[in-house]
Amino acid sequence: MTQDASRPSRRAWLMGAGATLAWVASPARALLAQAAAAPLPDEVESLVARMTVEEKAGQLTLMAAAWAGGAATALNPAGAGASFEGQLRDVRRGRLTGVFNGNGAVMAQRMQRAAMTQSRLKIPLLFAADIIHGFRTVFPVPLAEAASFDPELARRTARAAGAEAAASGIDWTFAPMVDIARDARWGRGVEGAGEDVLLGRLMAAARVRGFQGENGLADPRAVAACAKHFVAYGAGEGGLDYNSVDVSERTLREVYFPPFEAALAAGAPTVMASFNEISGVPATANDWLLTDVLRREWGFGGLVVSDYTGDEELIAHGLAADAREATRLAFLAGVDMSMQSGFYLKHLPDLVAKGEVPAARLDEAVRRVLALKVTLGLFDDPFRRIDPARERAEVRTPATLALAREAGARSIVLLKNEEQLLPLPRAGKRIALIGPFVSGQHDLIGPWNVYGTDADATDLATAVRSMVADAAQVSVTPGSAILAPLPGGIAAAEAAARAADVVVLAVGEAQDMSGEAQSRSAVVVPEPQLALARAVATTGTPLVVLLRTGRALALDDAVLGARAVAVTWFLGSQDGPAIADMLFGRVAPSARLPVSFPRATGQSPYYYAHKSTGRPNPPGPLQPFKAHYREFEQSALFPFGHGLTYGDVVYSDLSLSSDRLAPGDALTVRATVMNRGHHPADEVVQLYVHDVAASVTRPIRELKAFQRVTLSPGERKTVSFTLRRDDLLFVGRDLKRMVEPGAFRLWVAPSAEAEGVNGSFMLG
Repeated sequence: MTQDASRPSRRAWLMGAGATLAWVASPARALLAQAAAAPLPDEVESLVARMTVEEKAGQLTLMAAAWAGGAATALNPAGAGASFEGQLRDVRRGRLTGVFNGNGAVMAQRMQRAAMTQSRLKIPLLFAADIIHGFRTVFPVPLAEAASFDPELARRTARAAGAEAAASGIDWTFAPMVDIARDARWGRGVEGAGEDVLLGRLMAAARVRGFQGENGLADPRAVAACAKHFVAYGAGEGGLDYNSVDVSERTLREVYFPPFEAALAAGAPTVMASFNEISGVPATANDWLLTDVLRREWGFGGLVVSDYTGDEELIAHGLAADAREATRLAFLAGVDMSMQSGFYLKHLPDLVAKGEVPAARLDEAVRRVLALKVTLGLFDDPFRRIDPARERAEVRTPATLALAREAGARSIVLLKNEEQLLPLPRAGKRIALIGPFVSGQHDLIGPWNVYGTDADATDLATAVRSMVADAAQVSVTPGSAILAPLPGGIAAAEAAARAADVVVLAVGEAQDMSGEAQSRSAVVVPEPQLALARAVATTGTPLVVLLRTGRALALDDAVLGARAVAVTWFLGSQDGPAIADMLFGRVAPSARLPVSFPRATGQSPYYYAHKSTGRPNPPGPLQPFKAHYREFEQSALFPFGHGLTYGDVVYSDLSLSSDRLAPGDALTVRATVMNRGHHPADEVVQLYVHDVAASVTRPIRELKAFQRVTLSPGERKTVSFTLRRDDLLFVGRDLKRMVEPGAFRLWVAPSAEAEGVNGSFMLG
């Protein structure tokens, strides 16, 4: 790396061991080590030579199943004129590589039989689906599960979801979504792991490992993962879905690339291109992203698929004049497979015939598709995942439902708990369940689930009544609808609250208010529900608020005034039982916020790892001509990493093994945590650092590690972290990862904005 003359004292240091360390620590290194794809078996390679150009284009064409499953028709319609018989004809003619979001094993069996007995080349079909947070057993939405701060839990739920999907004939899931999301207005943040790069990397890798299992992709219980959406989809201007993205290459490399690198290093064999443009070039036709970075720099040898009609949308973007040009641009940029538009089937043969697309590029893409099918074991046994009997026996089992309940309880974030109102006793209290989300089979499983249903999920009222000693002591009053008042609703809710010893008020978003195409201009609890909250609060009955949401919310005083507030997200098949477990102390709350809750919508995008600017407001009152809004300081209402447990945890006794981190050494950071409360505590201890002065300005804090610690009442434990130089890498002025000597601050704390215990060290 070249020396920057403007900063010789720092940049000149990056040489020798420092440069080597940066290279070894780069996730790209792991990818390049496995970059060379194994050659196809001879019998499969021979198919490439035997295929017509039309059949090759067919291998690159994926369509929504005309015989769709569950909610697939609404989420990803097959298109006008599509029919199951028509798709069978395309299979026989070699015009289709597979379908997605189909209707289970019987459908897959009929289609695969047509491919293997009636097509010319007998190439097996590939069956894909959106298995985002569960199949028939629905687990917490990914953002909720990220709140667990437990990658192993994410691996376990992905493993269960993958096994269920495979039992239904599915080979490939369009998950995990690994987009970093820092704007609460963007609805699709519900599918990811939130705002932090480290947590995003860990969850991405865990979910890939979970979907794919431990025995290779040929295992009948494994499904291939697809890291999506490449890249920076979550950075759309104004938090608007599909919107333009204009970020620096440094931001791409520091924030948006790392979760993809982690997913690929964990073995994801496919990547999905994102809808958005980046600096004027849509990702679906961005050869710098798909070829220069993904292929050449990272050495990725797998398959790149478009998102739903992503190639077609190049026309609306204004990049392509027509369908033919859109096909050429997407294919030459590096998109191997077209999803849903049908453009590749229609236009690739002519583009190849006229020399506008090299035949070698066509064969390259076909080999990638065939390689995926080989890896999945489909050439050995095309029906290995297609078994109606197994489909009936291996979904929604007691084990998967128990896991859903565990994951749900461990995803709930307790924001406040004044006077230890929670946990509630199971007997001796009259409980008023109030709000549009306390009962009924609706808004339980969350957005983007194709095969699970709310009808199969358990609501809060059912769970609470089953857990208390006397179900007659529990009243249920909706009070309002989600977006509109109910006639007499508030009066009924006030009466129920006055008759109760405690109110549990469930308010927030409907599940169709989060997810794709559900950006919100105001990230607030809808006004009819706030009116309900204000009315209930005036009764004076102790109030617990449960927030149903798929995003961070800016909270009104009607909610903030409650004695206890918990974020319950959308928890899936066991939504009600998981919440009841937390309410009554069967499970202590242990989750932490994976996204910062802003003070107001206008503060969005807000994330903890922001820059200080040249005019930060010093501690204390707001000062003029400093970087803050007129109304409040530049901090979160509830920051990333925040969450309470039923204990009372305090931090003390920070110690560092040295005040200097030298080349080749490691720095041990220790702190003591103690539970002063009367309940067991489950604490997530977090380590943050700040590079005080660098050649590129650094965030005010960055999460570097975290540990979960369980503490009995009165118990204290020492938590130990190890920091190495590669933990302090950043993207330098030459856009390469590097480290520099200098001063660093660190915090061992319960959130990104808590002081905890803090100190400093020198990197030398």
